[in-house]
Amino acid sequence: MVSSSSHVTLISAITLTTTLIHIVLASDPDITSDFILPKGVTLDANFFTFKDLRKAMQRNQTMPMHESFFKVTKASESEFKALKGQSVSLALLQFGPGGINPAHIHPRSAELLFILKGKLRVGFVDCENKVFMKVIKEGDVFVFPKGLVHFQMNEEEEKDVVAVAAFGSANPGVVVLPTSLFGSGIDSEVLVKSFKTDNVTIQKLISANMG
Repeated sequence: MVSSSSHVTLISAITLTTTLIHIVLASDPDITSDFILPKGVTLDANFFTFKDLRKAMQRNQTMPMHESFFKVTKASESEFKALKGQSVSLALLQFGPGGINPAHIHPRSAELLFILKGKLRVGFVDCENKVFMKVIKEGDVFVFPKGLVHFQMNEEEEKDVVAVAAFGSANPGVVVLPTSLFGSGIDSEVLVKSFKTDNVTIQKLISANMG
């Protein structure tokens, strides 16, 4: 006969397992309508149209991008209200010569990168600290798995690059590692010990990433 304490332990284990599975499988919540219309917004085709990426592309054609230039133009839930509840979003990535999208993560989505113009060195690091790197060219697609550290860099000295990133979330989120580590106010002593370096080096990194 199973004791009551064993029943409690079993129930607790099942509850914990269910909670963990729910967390692992978490994504944008399902909606029970075709779309979500904000108050005060007129419902017509304009609501489902986003033009900021067109404007960014036009600027790219008329204004050569300077060295180390990098710009992201997002079409996520905050910029494009029609995406709320739809579990999709986009971003236009523009790189000048030597431009880099520094190491970062998207906590709520994988990223599918499509090169429209030029070529990029891309890479990500898995949970076993193995690096996967590749130079991808115009017309290529590369996937960065959900939640893993990744980057993109234009190694060309004179040519710019344009790419589109697609996400399986209306709000994939982004954590830029240099800014989060050295621009967020983490105590310098923690950083010194974490990176096994000296305070002078850490202060230089903090100065470079503040603001």
